[in-house]
Formats: sequence, structure tokens, C-alpha cells
Amino acid sequence: MASSGGGGSSGGLGSEGESAAASAIGSLDLDGAAASSDNRPGETSSNGDSERWQTRQHSTDDISRSKSKPRYIKAFGVDLSADNVAVAIVYFVQGVLGLARLAVSFYLKDDLHLDPAELYCFDFHCSDSIPLFGYRRRSYLILSGLLGALSWSLMATIVDDKYSAALSIILGSLAVAIADVVVDSMVVERARGEPQSTSGSLQSLCWGSSAIGGVMSAYFSGSLVDTYGVRFVFGVTAFLPLTTSTVAVLVNEKRLPLGENATSSSDSGLIESSKEHIMQIWSSVKQPNIFLPTLFIFLWQATPQSDSAMFFFITNKLGFTPEFLGRVTLVTSIASLVGIGVYNSFLKEVPLRKIFFVTTIFGSALGMTQVLLVTGLNRVLGISDEWFSIGDSLIITVLGQASFMPVLVLAAKLCPPGVEATLFATLMSISNAGGVTGGLLGAGLTQFLGVTKDNFQNLALLIVVCNLSSLLPLPLLGLLPDESPGVDNEQTKVD
Repeated sequence: MASSGGGGSSGGLGSEGESAAASAIGSLDLDGAAASSDNRPGETSSNGDSERWQTRQHSTDDISRSKSKPRYIKAFGVDLSADNVAVAIVYFVQGVLGLARLAVSFYLKDDLHLDPAELYCFDFHCSDSIPLFGYRRRSYLILSGLLGALSWSLMATIVDDKYSAALSIILGSLAVAIADVVVDSMVVERARGEPQSTSGSLQSLCWGSSAIGGVMSAYFSGSLVDTYGVRFVFGVTAFLPLTTSTVAVLVNEKRLPLGENATSSSDSGLIESSKEHIMQIWSSVKQPNIFLPTLFIFLWQATPQSDSAMFFFITNKLGFTPEFLGRVTLVTSIASLVGIGVYNSFLKEVPLRKIFFVTTIFGSALGMTQVLLVTGLNRVLGISDEWFSIGDSLIITVLGQASFMPVLVLAAKLCPPGVEATLFATLMSISNAGGVTGGLLGAGLTQFLGVTKDNFQNLALLIVVCNLSSLLPLPLLGLLPDESPGVDNEQTKVD
């Protein structure tokens, strides 16, 4: 994902240089040097000798490069090197953590007796500068796994009210966020300067791995709740984040010598480093070619949602069991994988504005089909509630995943060198903040329309309002880069 401006400087990550980035940039410099030497005929006496020398030199270079570069298996068009495997496994674990998603929803609804509007508040969606124990990445991945295991262990044992549940969920979200920052910085480094299609392949690898993890855990997310209860599911989930800690050994990173960039050794060093990073982030974010697309993503995500109200409707009114919802989750996980495949195969070279426009229009129209389920018209058409719910979720998820991939590609393309992890995390946090804002707006609408865990009279109206509001950001598409497939950041412009 190419950087869309942002004051980046070529030649690495400066005084804070991260070893993986440095080696990647170094290899590019070596390739560049070889290319330039190939274009010099040398001290040959004639044009014919020069051409023969160049031919032999190209052949020799090609052979040496093919010997020096290991051949990797490809997935989603990306070489599965050790670093890329580490990234894929971290995303896979995040997908498998969906094992507890239904358990959390049922726990909040049935055990803590929350209303739909309250449930929205529980939907929560630093490594560039501070090395831990001499590592900028491995240590954070280990920390992420331990925090994740702790949060789910608390959910399985001592959590018994909505406040402690909120703290445990926040701790789990923090664990995921730490791992996200680390692996996303690795992805951003590999994508910088690459065309949009390459950026799309990298994001497809990440989210394809997550979707595969979701598929593997989806069905059991419901059946285990039905058979053993939510506490058992939380206990099983507590072991899964430890995989993130284990996979840290795959990250290609050299240990920093003691004292080198050890900002933790003194309070003044930590403060100065933090100030420097904040200024770097601010100088990047305030540029129009970063700020304007980020503003659009926030507004695009900030439209109201009706998901929690629908969850109460299908469980309390239609009587869907956890086991059946596990099947629905399995279908949506497969659909998510299909959506990633659709994007990777057909959409990754399509301009971002066109993808956002088309998917938003179709997404709003397809979202309206939930009105049929709420009003019972699907049964008039001869379609049972169960089959309608499965089919509806399948189509909407394929479209939703295909429309979300450009958000990730755009965010990664905007990151300049030096603060990849922090800035990407900042951009995605802004995107998630938009989602939280949409959830809060949905909670306000839910309460305003009087939709509760027992009263669904105005649920159809809530669905219509939420889906129509998703069209509101479309007039602001001009805030996005106007780019053609395969252009680099330097050619990207915003109207």
C-alpha cells in the first residue's frame, strides 16, 4: 500500500529504524544498485561487446538473484515468508476468537439482562517508539497474547456484573489492538510504494486468514453455548490468544543492544520520544491528502446501526437458539471469505471511489430486506425465518466484506515512513471511532423509537432509517483519492 504523501522520507525509518523495515529497504537499495550497474556497459570497446556484456551480466544477475531469494508458497498472491506467516497467524487467531462472540452477546442479554440500547456500549472494536526487552515487535506480541488470555480467564471466572464485564472486554480489545498495531506495521512496510493491487493482496491475506479462523470456530460458537454454557466458552477462548505469544518467534527482528533507543530507561527520554511521535503523527494527519480521506472513512462508519436490536428480535421474538446462530455465524464466516476472494479477484484494481459508491448503494438496498423478516413478509413468500436469515446474512456479509477491504487498503496507503504502526493504528482507531459513533447513534434511535427487549413495534422503522442514513456520506466521495489502478502515492490526488 503506497503512501499517499505525508512527509515520508526515503531511506528507512530514521533513528528509530525497525530492523524488518531496514532490511526490506536495504534489499530494495541493493536491487536498485544492481539495476543501475546493469545499465552501465562498463569499459567495453564496442557496442557489440557492450550488448554481449550486458546480456551476460543480466543473466548472471538473474541467476544470483534466483539463488539468493528463497521460493515461497503463495496465498492470495503474497509470498508466505516467516514474517507474512506470523501476520497471517495473528489474524487467524483474531478470527478464531469469534468463538466467544455469541457467548458474550448471550451473557450480556440473559445473565446481565441488558437492553438493546445498552448492548451497543459493549461493542468495542505504541510499538513504533518503545521497545520492550530489546524488541519492538516480538515483546508486544507476547504481551498481547498474555493480556488476551487474562481477559477471557476473568470472563470465565469472576466477572459477574456489567462493569467488570466491560473492563474485561476492554482488556481483551486492548490485547487485540496491540497485536493489530504490530502486524499492521509489518503489512504497511511491505505495501509502501506498491500499487493498489499489491496492497489489496496483502490485506486479502490478513483478512482471509481471519475469515478462515472465523469459519473454523463459527459453528462451535453456538453449539458450545447451548451444551456447556457461556462460562465454558470463555474458558476455552482464554487459551487461544497464547498462540499470538507463540508466533512471535517467527518475526524477523534483531534484538536491540541495551541502551539503544531504550526510552524506557528514563522518564525524560520517554516523554521526548512520545512528543516526537505525536508531532510526527500530527504533521502527517493534518495534511489534506491524509485528513480528508480519514474524515470520509469516519463519516462512512458513523452512520447508525440496528444490529443489537435485531439480535434481541431474532432471539426473543423468533426464538433462534445459540446452536442455530452458530450455523448462521458459520455461513457469514464463509461469506466473509468469499467477499475477500471477490475483492482480491475483481475489485482490488478498481478505483476506491467507485467501490465505495457501488457497495454503499447495494448495501443499503440489501439491508432493507431485514424489514421482511421483522414484518413476517418472508413467510408470506413461503420462506421460513431460518432460511431467510441465513440467505440474507450470506449476501450482506459478502458485500460488506468486499466494501470494507478498500478501507484497509486506503488506510495503509496513507501511512508515511517512520510511524507506520502508530499512524495506521491511529487511522484505524478513527475508523473504529466512527463505528462506535454509529453504534451510539443506533442506541439513541433504538431508545427514541421505543425498541426494547420485548417491544419491537418500531423495529422496521429503525432498520429503514439506519439503512437510508448509510447513503449520507456519498456526496463526500470527493474526499477520497482520485486514483487509477496501480498508481503510486505520488500520483494520488484529492479533489
